Amino acid sequence: MIVDLRSDTVTRPTQAMRDSMATAEVGDDLSGDDPTVNRLQSLSAALLGYEAALYVPTGTMANQLAIRAHTRPGTDVICAPRAHVYRYEDAGAARNAGVQMRPVEWADLESEMLGDQHHLPEVSLVAFENTLMAHSGLPLDRSLIESILATASRFDVPVHCDGARIFNAAIATGATPRELVAGCSSMMFCLSKGLGAPIGSVLCGTREFIARARVDKHRMGGGWRQAGIVAAAGIVALETMVERLHDDHQRARAFADALALRWPGSVDPRQVLTNIVCADSAAMPSDVIEQLFKQGVLAATIDARTTRFIFHLDIDDDGVTHAIDSLARVR
Repeated sequence: MIVDLRSDTVTRPTQAMRDSMATAEVGDDLSGDDPTVNRLQSLSAALLGYEAALYVPTGTMANQLAIRAHTRPGTDVICAPRAHVYRYEDAGAARNAGVQMRPVEWADLESEMLGDQHHLPEVSLVAFENTLMAHSGLPLDRSLIESILATASRFDVPVHCDGARIFNAAIATGATPRELVAGCSSMMFCLSKGLGAPIGSVLCGTREFIARARVDKHRMGGGWRQAGIVAAAGIVALETMVERLHDDHQRARAFADALALRWPGSVDPRQVLTNIVCADSAAMPSDVIEQLFKQGVLAATIDARTTRFIFHLDIDDDGVTHAIDSLARVR
């Protein structure tokens, strides 16, 4: 048995997705003529409460398009210290938009926004991530989101939500995705993570914002053609795969409980509320990934101190049991 916990991007499309892809009505998306892409974009905008949406190949592209559309070269984008836009997008903001990331603790946001009074660069965007991948997929508390939005609003600075796993956050908190992004200038979510579609992410915002992002999407080489073939699977994902995310969360928590029991201090299971388990590598054997690999359990690191295990559509109860049993055989 192979239990692939490296990421929730490794999921394979369901039969319903494959069937929808085989029969999808298509057109030229670059020209705005693909009816299936247009349907996905309309569905996404309505679900998240925005005027318009744009289907793009990846979550990184969605975030980078948002940064380009919102910012000006020579300014700062404020984000959390371990944010995806800061650490895991290959310094794309600097290359693509001419801005630099300023990682801060959210408690310091207001003082950081005043930084230009103290010779720091102007802030042109605030970006937060929900769920926060590097912290075991922790969903942000709505009170924190409200505080970020209120502070940014006082300085007339837009707010972008990197909502790659916003549906996981919604299931974990009991809020709707629309409620979790209310007030944000823009947001993106991934179809190819917890929702299980093979390709794609969606960027949402005002019509004017999406029009600017669409130009840059083409400029970055994202002007794909009959994209409805893959957009069809995204529609199936949105319509059928959200509620089952609860199963991934339960399995991740069971694994976190076992991990904490096997190596105390490696993870706090109380912080595992969605589908990601981020463990302290120093609390486990240095070759834990290699030992688990020999037993058919695949994991990965996200930095020198963190080993990550992600649960998803392709991991059932037998897979969780196998992964947990494998921990006992690691020496």
